[in-house]
Amino acid sequence: MPLSVVDLYRDVLPRTNCKDCGFPTCLAFASMVVSEKLPLKNCPHIDPETAARCQKELDAQHAAGKWTRRDMAEDALQWAREKAASMALTDLPERIGGRLHGDGPDRELHLPYFSEFIRIGAGGIRKENGEPLNRWEQVFVYNHMAQGGRTNPTGNWKAFQEIPNTVSKVKSMRAHVEAPLAERFGGKAETLGRAAMRLGGRDLTNESRAADAVWRFTPLPRVPVMLLFWDRADEFDAKVTLLFDETVTDHLDIESILFLSERLTQLLCEDGTG
Repeated sequence: MPLSVVDLYRDVLPRTNCKDCGFPTCLAFASMVVSEKLPLKNCPHIDPETAARCQKELDAQHAAGKWTRRDMAEDALQWAREKAASMALTDLPERIGGRLHGDGPDRELHLPYFSEFIRIGAGGIRKENGEPLNRWEQVFVYNHMAQGGRTNPTGNWKAFQEIPNTVSKVKSMRAHVEAPLAERFGGKAETLGRAAMRLGGRDLTNESRAADAVWRFTPLPRVPVMLLFWDRADEFDAKVTLLFDETVTDHLDIESILFLSERLTQLLCEDGTG
């Protein structure tokens, strides 16, 4: 029969909280064994026969997905891929941009992506060099394929919190996008500029004068993103705000807007040197 966290703690583990397994309590260790597939033998105080017998049961319930922690990225990718499965590749250039290359099963859509392009076809979504995009990138691209309409950007910009239905995600935007960018580039506006240029960003600082630095990115042809950066000065910390064209929800759902913003942050922070 399946072994729950309580079963392991009550009937199998010594309940001494000795910490020899590397965890503070036997209950914490039991939780990791059940939900994260940690080997039961990592407890040095269970006799080998009992450990082997229980491990067989644990392996079976892990294989069945019982009580294991879900792989959220894989679940999101599977859902997004299924949504996009009915989209005809030949319809995508008119809807989301890009150009078709090749014929038959080898046909691909080459879609501009930041300063490069990605290849979308029967084999999935890949970079120019053939490597797959990471799973969260694939999620927002598949969602864009499924949702993206023919609406072109209007040039009217909105902060994330001004977009409907983003209340529950505003904290995530601040914590995972705006705060890391402000921390990384505070006092380093030139470094931000170099990183932005390598991502194909367009410097609009002199045109808008809305902030100390203003960069416009085009992650996807019909999904521009504006980055406003105020550098730290005196008692004020650096600040970053992302703006989105008012048509963004015609092309991406709220989760995908956040995923895209997080990827922009990662690319800038990874590329920003000095």
